[in-house]
Amino acid sequence: MSLSFCGNNISSYDIFDGVLQNPCFVDALNLVPHVFLLFITFPILFIGWGSQSSKVQIHHNTWLHFPGHNLRWILTFALLFVHVCEIAEGIVSDSRRESRHLHLFMPAVMGFVATTTSIVYYHNIETSNFPKLLLALFLYWVMAFITKTIKLVKYWQSGWGVSDLRFCITGMMVILNGLLMAVEINVIRVRRYVFFMNPQKVKPPEDLQDLGVRFLQPFVNLLSKATYWWMNTLIISAHKKPIDLKAIGKLPIAMRAVTNYVCLKDAYEEQKKKVADHPNRTPSIWLAMYRAFGRPILLSSTFRYLADLLGFAGPLCISGIVQRVNETQNGTNNTTGVKTLSSKEFLENAYVLAVLLFLALILQRTFLQASYYVTIETGINLRGAMIYNKILRLSTSNLSMGEMTLGQINNLVAIETNQLMWFLFLCPNLWAMPVQIIMGVILLYNLLGSSALVGAAVIVLLAPIQYFIATKLAEAQKSTLDYSTERLKKTNEILKGIKLLKLYAWEHIFCKSVEETRMKELSSLKTFALYTSLSIFMNAAIPIAAVLATFVTHAYASGNNLKPAEAFASLSLFHILVTPLFLLSTVVRFAVKAIIRYALECLKFFVTNGYFSWGSGLATLSNIDIRIPTGQLTMIVGQVGCGKSSLLLAILGEMQTLEGKVYWIPKEKGERDEERTKKLSKIVRMNRYSVAYAAQKPWLLNATVEENITFGSPFNKQRYKAVTDACSLQPDIDLLPFGDQTEIGERGINLSGGQRQRICVARALYQNTNIVFLDDPFSALDIHLSDHLMQEGILKFLQDDKRTLVLVTHKLQYLTHADWIIAMKDGSVLREGTLKDIQTKDVELYEHWKTLMNRQDQELEKDMEADQTTLERKTLRRAMYSREAKEEEEEDEDDNMSTVMRLRTKMPWKTCWRYLTSGGFFLLFLMIFSKLLKHSVIVAIDYWLATWTSEYSINNTGKADQENCTPSTTYYVAGFSILCGAGIFLCLVTSLTVEWMGLTAAKNLHQNLLNKIILGPIRFFDTTPLGLILNRFSADTNIIDQHIPPTLESLTRSTLLCLSAIGMISYATPVFLVALVPLGVAFYFIQKYFRVASKDLQELDDSTQLPLLCHFSETAEGLTTIRAFRHETRFKQRMLELTDTNNIAYLFLSAANRWLEVRTDYLGACIVLTASIASISGSSNSGLVGLGLLYALTITNYLNWVVRNLADLEVQMGAVKKVNSFLTMESENYEGTMDPSQVPEHWPQEGEIKIHDLCVRYENNLKPVLKHVKAYIKPGQKVWNSLPFVSYKSVDGIVIDGIDISKLPLHTLRSRLSIILQDPILFSGSIRFNLDPECKCTDDRLWEALEIAQLKNMVKSLPGGLDAIVTEGGENFSVGQRQLFCLARAFVRKSSILIMDEATASIDMATENILQKVVMTAFADRTVVTIAHRVHTILTADLVIVMKRGNILEYDTPESLLAREDGVFASFVRADM
Repeated sequence: MSLSFCGNNISSYDIFDGVLQNPCFVDALNLVPHVFLLFITFPILFIGWGSQSSKVQIHHNTWLHFPGHNLRWILTFALLFVHVCEIAEGIVSDSRRESRHLHLFMPAVMGFVATTTSIVYYHNIETSNFPKLLLALFLYWVMAFITKTIKLVKYWQSGWGVSDLRFCITGMMVILNGLLMAVEINVIRVRRYVFFMNPQKVKPPEDLQDLGVRFLQPFVNLLSKATYWWMNTLIISAHKKPIDLKAIGKLPIAMRAVTNYVCLKDAYEEQKKKVADHPNRTPSIWLAMYRAFGRPILLSSTFRYLADLLGFAGPLCISGIVQRVNETQNGTNNTTGVKTLSSKEFLENAYVLAVLLFLALILQRTFLQASYYVTIETGINLRGAMIYNKILRLSTSNLSMGEMTLGQINNLVAIETNQLMWFLFLCPNLWAMPVQIIMGVILLYNLLGSSALVGAAVIVLLAPIQYFIATKLAEAQKSTLDYSTERLKKTNEILKGIKLLKLYAWEHIFCKSVEETRMKELSSLKTFALYTSLSIFMNAAIPIAAVLATFVTHAYASGNNLKPAEAFASLSLFHILVTPLFLLSTVVRFAVKAIIRYALECLKFFVTNGYFSWGSGLATLSNIDIRIPTGQLTMIVGQVGCGKSSLLLAILGEMQTLEGKVYWIPKEKGERDEERTKKLSKIVRMNRYSVAYAAQKPWLLNATVEENITFGSPFNKQRYKAVTDACSLQPDIDLLPFGDQTEIGERGINLSGGQRQRICVARALYQNTNIVFLDDPFSALDIHLSDHLMQEGILKFLQDDKRTLVLVTHKLQYLTHADWIIAMKDGSVLREGTLKDIQTKDVELYEHWKTLMNRQDQELEKDMEADQTTLERKTLRRAMYSREAKEEEEEDEDDNMSTVMRLRTKMPWKTCWRYLTSGGFFLLFLMIFSKLLKHSVIVAIDYWLATWTSEYSINNTGKADQENCTPSTTYYVAGFSILCGAGIFLCLVTSLTVEWMGLTAAKNLHQNLLNKIILGPIRFFDTTPLGLILNRFSADTNIIDQHIPPTLESLTRSTLLCLSAIGMISYATPVFLVALVPLGVAFYFIQKYFRVASKDLQELDDSTQLPLLCHFSETAEGLTTIRAFRHETRFKQRMLELTDTNNIAYLFLSAANRWLEVRTDYLGACIVLTASIASISGSSNSGLVGLGLLYALTITNYLNWVVRNLADLEVQMGAVKKVNSFLTMESENYEGTMDPSQVPEHWPQEGEIKIHDLCVRYENNLKPVLKHVKAYIKPGQKVWNSLPFVSYKSVDGIVIDGIDISKLPLHTLRSRLSIILQDPILFSGSIRFNLDPECKCTDDRLWEALEIAQLKNMVKSLPGGLDAIVTEGGENFSVGQRQLFCLARAFVRKSSILIMDEATASIDMATENILQKVVMTAFADRTVVTIAHRVHTILTADLVIVMKRGNILEYDTPESLLAREDGVFASFVRADM
């Protein structure tokens, strides 16, 4: 057939009635605007131009500033769609003619090209700020509008109307061209770039001038917004270089927490104004949230509605395409010879339906991803706005009265705000789902009649079961979390006391305790796995059950046979219906949670006339009437619990004022007290000043020492030095590795209580405030430091500045320095005045104080020997040494991690295999087999349906001959039912198998890890940070327990669904395989780049959340101090910065997910288009066509999940890799050459120790710490040794009671010796458990041990006696008491050898005296080896061994060594005295 513009008919070129009367000429006229635009714009686009935008550097491609920008893009997309329709209509109309008429579609093709060029041209003009060149576009739209109007008028004159498709298309083009012309006129009006004398000058927004802002979603054009094209650079660059905080930059101003906080606050204030005149009404936070964030929520909901409605295009188009193929197959597809097409005829064309399906999918997925993104962004903005202001306004009473714990407050940030964010994310579903369900049921009813209602009823009836399963799942998760917390607590205790456990050979007892808790946790995890399996099973089985019920009912109840078009369209609709019904229960649950959470969050406090209270309603302080003199030292004294600290907090406004007021009025120069009192009576309320406050419980920031002391004030070197000297901090600072730049606090170095207290006092002293409150600053300090702080810090430093000082103290000896004294008793003021006033007016009280002062002085004289500060500094020095070793280890790990980073692009298949095999080969085989079988059965179900419906589709009548077709119907129904039943059963089997395999793997990995750690060498624990080991048992174990199994299940399901879909499409239409190659290549590169970027962004999100939680925690803990200093603004600012940093990481992660989903969705749409066209062109079986199209739609849903799950699994396998790295560690050698049964039962009985040529090193690659040591210790001798302790193990060269210990099994050796370590370690449980975990001793033996340790009376006074509770770490006992318990523990074990390793280093003199006395009496018949540095304590020893650098220097009795004046031991004793 020959080609010509107007066709071969001569009449087509007839112009006798006028040029405009010829349709071909009118179409040619329509080419003119398009050719004009292409001719003008192409040279400009190719030549290019420099940026005329601004002299400042900006993001060049994102400056969008012409008015009507978004409207222009929307109208252009609409115009492109109409052009596609015009092209399709022209081609279809042309196919009905005898010769080719190019004028029917050629102008439309040129129009499509010109419209595309117009938007490209516009984008370049806008980003380059060259508005004068827009004149070409204006002329184009004017010309296009005129030519299309002429065409429309001519159609109208020819008698065409709205029933003709071509007339409708032309009318729509006139409207769209007219609107675009109006947009151009508006740009001219606003920017004044032509026809005006003074064009408007514009500046780029601040965000675009700041090159630190990298999140460009709010600034890019509509196409880039929809496809996340701007993310390409970041995602591709991640393949070469890891994404860090610098790469993602800062948040745009409009998205920062402070902006959103102000926005929400203004909206809430507006609400308050509205209800101000109505006392019974309260301002609604929900209305405020709607005012502040309502627009994006509505926008997101609109996108969601559009996406859901477009989702129904799939089933409708499948129905139409299959029907057309069926008609072609049966030869009933008639084509008439009419020249014009109606809309109905146009939509009945299979190729048109294929293109419409493709466009509908593209639009649906674009709207869906846009909805997701907008809701996530709004949720993040809301999260940033809401939470932090609450914390600084929390009353201290909420914490002190236990109404809110720090854990709850952290949950508020980490979990509850996320609940609210996810509620917003799911919000559009709440109102979109009912519409989706109603639409689905209506369409099903139209397709299948009343039998569709049966299937819908099955889905509705099973939905409550899904809700029940989801609820049970949440309960099981909570139960698992409780057991997990308990297991972690026990594991933490084991790791902290591992040295003691190993040396007492108790590791297996404690390991068993952890395993018991783990079994409870696993039992809860089994329940969790079961409900997870059921949830997965319900999701997979409900569509099968609904389809089975519907089609079986239709087969018997309906008079019509099931056609392929109806079958596969309804099948697709059922898949659409299941998702909203499942999500509806989840959304409702989230909605309820979010509302409840926020209701708990909005704590309100009111003030009534009364006394000071902690919120219980009862007055803690009563009848308080005091004054604090300006510029003087006021001391508040009284017994423990009388309300001294409460009085300070009441003055600071931290307590509820039930009656009375606190006034903060400055005393003006020369003002008398009477005048000041009059002023007070006139003032209703006045804000207090900033107060430098040191709390009773020291509170430090996670920051450097300097930052803790300066606390936001400018650094003044002279003042800083004076303060550190006054607080005796310089010697402590000198010990720190980086001096005062060393980080302290939770994540820093552990300081002692005294050191922490002095830093807090230094902070109060350093601040340049007129008022200073010190709450018991001497409580953790010894007498030397207390005196130094009092003289240098308080009396000299503060008094010289004439600052008002309020000091709470128990040190009555300092009362003589007070200018004013407030004595308290039982929550009220007992006496107030100067010391002289009290001496005169209350002689009894003064005498009582005098007695207490004398007693305190006597006690202090006794304690002078115990220099607490020296001990603290020794402890700090030891911490430094161990920390340095740990830091080296961490650095090594970082180096190892950098090596791993080079392999970031590869999937860790080896680790995956190790994980899968740790679940057992049988379960692995069962999982793979059941998965393959399940998907085979699901394919078989659909194939059976295709065969069933295809057989009846050959009979064009559609009516079933009841007599002839009954056996055939029964055959197909029976087969279909059996396959559906098998599919449902296999859904359950596969979901259970995956979860059980994951559970078995988790059980085995944890058990292996625990055993490996427990049996690890002591050196490993000295060199590996505790947090690193604990992380394997907490975060990593949690990932292995709960996250990997569902990810693995989802990955295998999505992958197999996609593969079976591709297989089925290829079987139905083999031509599809040709198109599959480029689509497969595109998919490979998308997943390759996404996985790397997603992993980096996930790690960034996690790493930026930790500082946020830490800052929140420390702020909550130090609320009183922060508010006292009036530093709320600074802490709020820091919190907002950290929130922004976390938000930008999360936003980029969310944008990356959208980037992936848009691309995989578009790939899926391409697959659908390819499959549709291939099916229409090549297939003769309508059933197979329907099947292929159904599976093509499935790919669209699951393709992105394959990549997402693959990326998640890659991140989660990191946990398995970390656990496996510990499993390769070498264990201690517990085996010996001697059998345990050969060791005498009471060995060692005498306690004789022979050491011959002993050489010991920590590791094979390290130098020896003991070199050729020879010694002999007689039974019962008390030996002093200056060498730091080396853990006893099976080494050559030591013989105890005639047995060489190198031959003994390690467990046997350690179980026969006793030890008291330097750090007193107690475990949570009972006193009985701490003394005798093996439960071998009688109560009498335990009481005897406690009596020897002088603890019997104290333990008897406790509730439960021996069964009294010991808290974690023994925190409910003092350090001295803990060490005495350790002594009792050593006595309980009947060993003839006791080793004391620096046992007195961290206890006071009184406890040390008890300990030494017990050693000399209760252990008189035992051999005691003491390692110590306090020389005066071991002068009673029988033998002294002085060592240096692994060699023995001196070896003799103390008397003999003292006689050597030039001896090392003698010099030690002289230095100590």
